[in-house]
Amino acid sequence: MGAYTTIAPVVSKIFYSSSHAVLMVRRRPATVNGGGFVVTDHGQRAIFSVDGCGIIGVSGQLIVRDGDGNAILFIHKKLFQVAEKLINLYLIGRYCSSAECKHWWKGYLTDYGEPSKLVFSLQDPKPVLCMKGDIRVTVEPKGGNRHWDYEIGVKGMMAGRDFYQVSATRL
Repeated sequence: MGAYTTIAPVVSKIFYSSSHAVLMVRRRPATVNGGGFVVTDHGQRAIFSVDGCGIIGVSGQLIVRDGDGNAILFIHKKLFQVAEKLINLYLIGRYCSSAECKHWWKGYLTDYGEPSKLVFSLQDPKPVLCMKGDIRVTVEPKGGNRHWDYEIGVKGMMAGRDFYQVSATRL
């Protein structure tokens, strides 16, 4: 694949767009060595792709590649389970307890194909009794500051389907 893209990729260290862009997301079939997504512009040029949605033995690991096929982001999923956290709910005169599960996604920059620096972390709460919860995305702080700089993610609905509009707000 010796072709190079002629536009700046959406997912890169230098991308900035002052206007809206219309992109098409195409899902590749899940096979042993494949699966994932390819995002193209209106001219059918690959802007970026997500690999790893179907590789056997590597569950919860995704690689985001730019239009040239270079790996730029490594995303890893972990499931944390809090053992038997009591949720005191009054349901028909009884108390009930439930285990709480949380999915954490961590995104790392890649250097020479290996994850190197944490860029963002995403927490997706999945409590047993509450199925509606917002996804919280935090971006790594710059400098020596210990507090996160931004929180991203606004939930909305369009044509009966949920979507997440990416916007940044200063904390």
